[in-house]
Amino acid sequence: MDNLLTLLIALFVPSASDGTSTLWAKHLLLATLVIASFWLLSQAVAYLFRHWVGRLTSFTRTDLDDRILKRIAPSVSLLITFTGIYLGFRSLPLHEKLFKLIAGGLYVANVVIVCVLVYRVLNETLAWYVEHCQDQQDSLLSRQMTPLAEKVAMIFIIGGALMVVLKHFHYDILSLVTALGIGSLAIGMAAKDSLAHLISGFTLMLDRPFRLGDRIQLIGGQVGDVQDIGLRSTKIKTLDNQLLVIPNSDLCNTMVLNQAFPDQRVKGRINLGVAYGSDIDQVKTLLVATAQEVAEVLADPAPEAFFTAFGDSSLSLALFFWVDEYGKLFATTDQINTLILRRFREQGIEIPYPIRTILMQPQEAPQPSQRT
Repeated sequence: MDNLLTLLIALFVPSASDGTSTLWAKHLLLATLVIASFWLLSQAVAYLFRHWVGRLTSFTRTDLDDRILKRIAPSVSLLITFTGIYLGFRSLPLHEKLFKLIAGGLYVANVVIVCVLVYRVLNETLAWYVEHCQDQQDSLLSRQMTPLAEKVAMIFIIGGALMVVLKHFHYDILSLVTALGIGSLAIGMAAKDSLAHLISGFTLMLDRPFRLGDRIQLIGGQVGDVQDIGLRSTKIKTLDNQLLVIPNSDLCNTMVLNQAFPDQRVKGRINLGVAYGSDIDQVKTLLVATAQEVAEVLADPAPEAFFTAFGDSSLSLALFFWVDEYGKLFATTDQINTLILRRFREQGIEIPYPIRTILMQPQEAPQPSQRT
């Protein structure tokens, strides 16, 4: 090996006369060979990624590996090249300060490349998960959580890279971590309400009591469609086109009725009363037939009518029916009510008004008192 290096030096560095120049030229040539070897290796790896790895991953059922390899191929080649440059400069007899400067810069560059490599793998995995592993409703929520997950992962990646770089340059990591912990505790105590909303936002995203677009009813009676699930608050668009903003911590500690789960079908109910003396069987049959005339009413489950109670001035009945989407319930109820009123008039069925009968008893004249 020494003879080969001496021959190469004689060919490319013929002016090297003294021993110092010869030694430095030998190290320079060795560094060049190392860098060139790693560069050729990076080109070979890039060639394998382009022509052979894709053929091997084609036998798998998923395209996740293909997408990941396509994203990381440039970073892998660049990492191999910079690793060769780093090792090459380590073999040069440079001044200590200059060597530390160059080697430190190359080490930081390699750490940055590794961080980019890890982030691209994570980003492609999350994108593939949203596209392939969930239904449409869950995918909407995942698209909202994906940027948040990427930001959290980026914080951890940057934090880990910073600790690795500081350790490489012989900085005290323990004191830095301690200072960050004390600072985080102070910030947490000062912003405990905001942190409560933040944790509640994570709870809503993971527990999924409702999804984007679901219609929910709060315990206070407000009804609306979920527009956004943020870190601090949840936005609900009410039926009268107003935006209701609720802090996440309040929403986590209250009862919520999700009208869109487990599916979008909804059951409607119409309460009414008929006069005493009406034929109840006829009225129930007429109510069911009237509901079946409306196109939005589902045939399965079929509409049902029940005699529920004896009222003060009427016989109370309830009509139940189903529609395929909760947004159609209000309009469908209006159509059924209109048809019921029309059919009752045609059949002579009376819907009585509340009547109260007051009987007035004549007051007897007072009897004269008798004295003995």
